[in-house]
Amino acid sequence: MMRLRPLVLCVLLALAVAYYVYTPLPENIQEPWKLMVVSAGLRTSLHLASLIHWLGCDHYIRSIRQLSDSFPGLTNVGDSNESGGGVVPGVKVSDTTFAGVPVRVYEPPAGGEGHLRRGLMYFRGGDWFLGGVERPSNDALNHMISDELNTVVVSVEYRLPPDVHFPVPFVDCLTAAKHFLSPEVLAKYSIDPERVAVAGASLGGNLAAAVAQEISTDDSISVKFSIQALIYPMLQALDFNTPSYWQNQDVPLLYRPFVVSFWLQYLGADTSLQPQLLVNNHSSPHNSAITRELRARYDWTVLLPFKHKKNHKPVMTKKGSPGLLKEVPALLDVRASPLLAGTEVLAKCPRTYVITCENDVLRDDGLMYARRLQDTGVTVTNVHYEEGFHGCFSFTVWPLEFDVGRRAVRGYINWLQNNL
Repeated sequence: MMRLRPLVLCVLLALAVAYYVYTPLPENIQEPWKLMVVSAGLRTSLHLASLIHWLGCDHYIRSIRQLSDSFPGLTNVGDSNESGGGVVPGVKVSDTTFAGVPVRVYEPPAGGEGHLRRGLMYFRGGDWFLGGVERPSNDALNHMISDELNTVVVSVEYRLPPDVHFPVPFVDCLTAAKHFLSPEVLAKYSIDPERVAVAGASLGGNLAAAVAQEISTDDSISVKFSIQALIYPMLQALDFNTPSYWQNQDVPLLYRPFVVSFWLQYLGADTSLQPQLLVNNHSSPHNSAITRELRARYDWTVLLPFKHKKNHKPVMTKKGSPGLLKEVPALLDVRASPLLAGTEVLAKCPRTYVITCENDVLRDDGLMYARRLQDTGVTVTNVHYEEGFHGCFSFTVWPLEFDVGRRAVRGYINWLQNNL
């Protein structure tokens, strides 16, 4: 009998771990158990961060970054040369500043005097929730692009909440972009001014879109971005009840309530407003600050194809809380929500590549932006991954390698090669 007790305890512990790790996932997600394990690790970081914040030891978002940095298996992503990841011999990496903004520059081994190269400015995803995954995986990707495409890649270390709030991250990125596009800097790095791109993922995709809009419409800037690449971008904060927000609200790695909470943190608003934004109280039809023209810019009932609208109905409260937009005016700022830009701005944007994932709350943001750009005459390539999930672009190296992530990265690199 005594010998059975350790066995029973082991069985119970195994069941408890399996219960914690198991998460219902859409049928089209490949390698589901691998995603469940990643999700369990990140959820553990979220729970511990909440506890640390409640104890008053540190801020919630800062704790998430620190905890995910120490999560086993995450911090070494991209450090190995196996499976195409890690440092590429010959690529020169240097940390410097562009007009006071910290950046990391990757210079390819090829090229040199008399040989102009491509240029790419990259805004990483907001590592407020992926932490240890985002930075090394982006480092590996930037090494690869620099080497394969003979490209000078500049990764911008823009500041993030809770240390700063909007518009500081946008200003950081715009400042670095203007410096990068100056004739003197392009000449210093032997970059062809006709072949300069801007790209970003998630919040980085938001910043890339906003910066591209600003650069495209600024007549004082002689060199413009020739293309933009947006990877599951976060583009609006007026409707958190689009079909993709409902369909994927519980799908890892980005959950609907967490997105709303982050928006409030990003905009420097009171996070207690989360319940009101979740039911669209801030964007009710009776809110005079949102004109019919403005509402049409994020009207998914018109902008989305039927296969994504399905039988979903718009969520619009009759009365709402009009005072919310006065309390958080940045909700209407196009620098925070590039999807809200007017057609005259979008028409000047460069040729665009948009990655969207079926199992992502931000899916419809990307689809709507692609449609609006196309409607203004911009050439758009929208690559949609039916088995994709938010964050998959960062999981391309063992032990956290997903086939959909590797295909998404390879498709992105191939498009850059053919269009930049």
